[in-house]
Amino acid sequence: MTASTTAGRREGGAVATEEPTPGEVTAQRERLMDGLRGYGERYNELSRRFAVWLGLHSTDADALLEIVTAEDRGTPLSPARLSERILLSSGATTALLNRLEGAGHIVRTREHADRRVVTLHSLPGIRERADEFFTPLAVRMDATMAQYPPELLECFETLLADLRATMDADLAERDRAAGPG
Repeated sequence: MTASTTAGRREGGAVATEEPTPGEVTAQRERLMDGLRGYGERYNELSRRFAVWLGLHSTDADALLEIVTAEDRGTPLSPARLSERILLSSGATTALLNRLEGAGHIVRTREHADRRVVTLHSLPGIRERADEFFTPLAVRMDATMAQYPPELLECFETLLADLRATMDADLAERDRAAGPG
């Protein structure tokens, strides 16, 4: 029995945890990263199909999903924040937003006291289209997740957040090492 396959073993009624060896941690990380890459590939394929379904370029559909998701969270995006999220230059983001606005998918508003601040909002029809496309998957995912205890899912959420923070720290360190320009 190893720590990579179980949380611990019973000894005298108590659970004794085993410390994983460095090799076990490495092997588990590689399996987890492989699984996450596979999930990412499927997510990208789903995003590509959503773009085709809407008649958009995949980057435009990704941006649209970012805008809708941010609104759902109650934190609408600015063009600059969207640019950071989809990794486009400000000029490319402006062109993208012009296309989305021209297609009737989004609107740019100035609702802040500082009228220079622009906020991005999806128009009502796009939310219904996104829901129509993604709801069947959400129902399937909910059914899959319901098979696991909430505590395990919370641990997985924490693990994903920690892995993301680790990657963010690594990227920031690489940016500092690369210097300006």
